[in-house]
Amino acid sequence: MDDQAVHSAAGPVAGTVTGPDELCFRTATDLAAAIRRREVSAREVVTAHLEQIERVNPAVNAIVTLVAEQALEEAAKADARLMSGAEVGPLHGLPVAHKDLHDTAGIRTTYGSPIFADRVPDLDHLVVERLKNAGAITIGKTNVPELGMGSHTVNEVFGPTRNPYDLSRSAGGSSGGAGAALAAGMLPIADGSDTGGSLRNPASFNNVVGLRPSPGRVPSWPDKAPWSQLSVKGPMARTVTDVALGLSVLAGPDPRSPLALETPGAAFAGPLDGGVRGLRVAWSADLGGAVPVDAEVRDALGPAVEVFASLGCEVEEACPDLSGADEVFLVQRAWQMELAYGALLDEHRHRMAPDVVWNIEEGRKLTGPELARAQLLQTALYHRVREFFETYDLLLLPVSQVAPFDIRLPYPASVDGTAMETYLDWMRSAYLISVTGCPALSVPAGFTPEGLPVGLQVVGPHRQDRAVLAAGYAFEQATRTAERRPAVALRDGSRS
Repeated sequence: MDDQAVHSAAGPVAGTVTGPDELCFRTATDLAAAIRRREVSAREVVTAHLEQIERVNPAVNAIVTLVAEQALEEAAKADARLMSGAEVGPLHGLPVAHKDLHDTAGIRTTYGSPIFADRVPDLDHLVVERLKNAGAITIGKTNVPELGMGSHTVNEVFGPTRNPYDLSRSAGGSSGGAGAALAAGMLPIADGSDTGGSLRNPASFNNVVGLRPSPGRVPSWPDKAPWSQLSVKGPMARTVTDVALGLSVLAGPDPRSPLALETPGAAFAGPLDGGVRGLRVAWSADLGGAVPVDAEVRDALGPAVEVFASLGCEVEEACPDLSGADEVFLVQRAWQMELAYGALLDEHRHRMAPDVVWNIEEGRKLTGPELARAQLLQTALYHRVREFFETYDLLLLPVSQVAPFDIRLPYPASVDGTAMETYLDWMRSAYLISVTGCPALSVPAGFTPEGLPVGLQVVGPHRQDRAVLAAGYAFEQATRTAERRPAVALRDGSRS
């Protein structure tokens, strides 16, 4: 991108900011308020983020399609709208890059696949539509694994997304581009999706916040599996308040989504400062013995329990019985992958990665009785978890079983001495929660001795998304872990 083009298109503006780092690391909530108060223009905000992308993205590779000129034109329109006195949305003037699994009308959307490398959709996905309607300005797309499969963002079209805290490490996935872009100050807010941890794992790996909402909380359209509750869309940001802001825009019913919940998005707006005093909190370092977790992750999360106790919670070690959850996830995911991409496999097998082929073929092996058994297991799991939350208000767990791993690896070969047989195994701490149907938040919680981020997973009762956000906010305010920035993102090369 040409520096001169950016500056000339932006034009002269007056503002009260002190520099580009300050703009790029202000919260989305503060930035939106500053734009509405005309303390800073949308053009200045978009320009600062485009300059940050130009400076940092070559090293990180989080933004894979950039529409800088279009974004600057939209920013000028946003400023004119505000000056006219017209009503504006809650994200008015904020730049956003959409996950490359979410269709964007007129902007290349590849799904991280060579098959779709030159695809330009005619329609926006519903989440893109809602962000635009709220006033957000599209600046591009964020990187994903091929067809969004897995929690390590690498593909043949764009290559790997690198972790801003250590460029030799993975940024997670499948919303890895979004997580890395947020951490590096290239975006103030982002959209993502989560089947087995794709909003939570990259949030954990990049020291940002990601919410897997309750199924149906954020409607999805178009969608090849609109009746499935396994995959959800949701927000990511650097703070819990900004994630709540994103959810307030994305949530709410839509007739095109048959499972959409009726609660309006406005229910998630407003302060989250109710506190957690008196809550009954369960903590498990290994999901009740269900998964191995590396020692450096357990050590980083240990103090989290003490934080909740210091905030007035009753904390004890406990976990619901998650037996059967593994089978439920693997069966439902394989069925969904075959439904979505089976026809693609028949035509383009030679252009698909081995893990993608394996996923789809696992779905083709499924029988009716296997699908029925998964339904029965999930029903029993639902009731065990429901009864667990009659005793406890929250469940705290690791998001990821490992810290960000070597970017050259397809996935961690072992966790705490236990071999990982497939590229899904190391994500079990996230995907076992997916099939419970509970809302789950990844919030920054600590760092390993090597300086790698570790997130805490906060899980709440069914459909209690706001309670999960409030708990995450209380923890965030007590720890301030999210305020530690990666050196690659700062102009002086320091680490804040």
